[in-house]
Amino acid sequence: MQNRITELFGVKYPIVQAGMIWTSGWRLASAVSNAGGLGLIGAGSMYPQVLREHIQKCQQATDKPFGVNVPMLYPDLDKLMEIIVELGVKIVFTSAGNPKTWTSYLQEKGITVVHVVSSLKFALKSQEAGVDAIVVEGFEAGGHNGRDETTTLTLIPAVKEKLDIPIIAAGGIATGAAMLATMILGADGVQVGSRFVASDEASSHQLFKQKVIESGEGDTQLVLKELAPVRLIKNKFYQDIQNAYANGASKEDLISLLGRARAKRGIFEGDMEEGELEIGQVASLIHTIKPAASIVNDMMTEFEIAKKMVASF
Repeated sequence: MQNRITELFGVKYPIVQAGMIWTSGWRLASAVSNAGGLGLIGAGSMYPQVLREHIQKCQQATDKPFGVNVPMLYPDLDKLMEIIVELGVKIVFTSAGNPKTWTSYLQEKGITVVHVVSSLKFALKSQEAGVDAIVVEGFEAGGHNGRDETTTLTLIPAVKEKLDIPIIAAGGIATGAAMLATMILGADGVQVGSRFVASDEASSHQLFKQKVIESGEGDTQLVLKELAPVRLIKNKFYQDIQNAYANGASKEDLISLLGRARAKRGIFEGDMEEGELEIGQVASLIHTIKPAASIVNDMMTEFEIAKKMVASF
């Protein structure tokens, strides 16, 4: 399958594995890349030396293209970018910040730059900043999200109408049929997060993976808009947030409640009660933990089946 995304990244399939914190290490990224997609290392939860180790191990585990996702709200950005350039990473996804900050610098080093957005407004700003492609992430997505609550199926055609650069759809995509739906609406490829959380190679805790596949409809909700909107599985920590709202909590109260390393506590260390369990709405459609290669292959098989179904309408 060849299109603007496969050509841009040099991959077989237009499937990008999201660079999720505490989940997307070298094992997952290399497995997805070896299966024909684009694997991403999630630098958001990594100290510089840890990122260096993951890039080097990924380079040893695959000869296929892979990239690094760098959320720009974390410290040590300069050091992270220096390591990425030094080690010859060719693809960088930036998020949670101004795309103008790093795009030119990275492109001057021969790096393809993709920026993640949750609205048409920021999609236009990203194109103006000169990025090579964008990820358009709808309200359904897990983790940090947009405040406008625009759904994926609304956002994609709105962005497609105004932009010329390649578009990667994200949010609520875990099957080949969903992939086809987003591409019919104008996407050139998809970024998949939650489905890869429930993979053998994901570095997230086994208890978190199990929680994901046990989740049903309505078990996630977007919260903490006052700080940075994030979609979570409902647990004790989530209920503590709701109680704080009910008691008229201030922004400072919410910051105190959140504390430090709450996502690490839940996703990586396996605290299902007090941890921040970031996952998308599509978790209710994920019922198995399987190898990343199987996920990629299943999505492409489903994609071809869905194409035939559409042709028969």
